[in-house]
Parts: sequence; structure tokens; C-alpha cells
Amino acid sequence: MDQFVYPARFTPDVREGGFVVTFVDLPEAITQGETIAETLQEAADCLEEAMANRIVTGLPIPPPSRMKRGQYAVPVAAQTAAKAALYIALQEARITKAELAKRLRCDEKEVRRLLDPRHPSKLPRLEAALAAIGHRLIVSLQSAA
Repeated sequence: MDQFVYPARFTPDVREGGFVVTFVDLPEAITQGETIAETLQEAADCLEEAMANRIVTGLPIPPPSRMKRGQYAVPVAAQTAAKAALYIALQEARITKAELAKRLRCDEKEVRRLLDPRHPSKLPRLEAALAAIGHRLIVSLQSAA
């Protein structure tokens, strides 16, 4: 199972055309698109916003459900997935931002930036933060087709 690939339902909008997108695991994430290609892009944007919102507001990030027939797999953008992984690892380990900063020998502001979905953090620093709490980031490649 891919940790940051979420199943989405595309429901045809019979009134206005196109599709309405909902996510099984993130009920607040709802969007729409005209074509399948546009709807997939809108779904990815919506999923990223939902993840960012959960990180900023301190809500849990649920693991993705199993894909079912007729659902579309929507991946979280790589940078957001890395930040979400760090967020989840901190929560699971019950480690504060201050404690992580101490382990990284940096200011707590840097840790806050690592968790800020809008801040363009560098991948090696995210990897170092995950390593400081006993995790590692693994990247995989899949065909877009």
C-alpha cells in the first residue's frame, strides 16, 4: 500500500457536467472538474490542500483506504508527502518541535518551517529530521500511465 496515495471517487455531475471528486479518507476534500484529466489535477490540488490544512491545524492524517473498483488513485505531492511523513512521525513518537530542534541542533523556527506546507524545505533536511526520530524517507517511481 502506498502511504500517500489516496482513493478518490469521481461522481458524474448530471446537472452541470463533469465530475465531483470526494475522498474516502478526507471528507473535507471535495472538488470538481470537467474532464477526467482536469478532474485528476483538481483532485491532486484538493488533496494537497487537505493535507496542508491537517498539518497546520494539528488534525490527524489518516492512512489511505484500500483502492476499490471505480476509484482513482491520487498521490500527494512529494514535498507535502515528506512534510506529512515528518508530521505523522512526530505525533506517533510524541516528540515536540522543541525536542526535534534539540536533536537536529537547530532553532525551533527551522523545525516549524520543516512542518510548514507552504515553506519550500530542502529534501536532505527533511530526511535528517526523519532520521533524528528513527525514520527514513523512501521515494518510489511509478509510471503515470
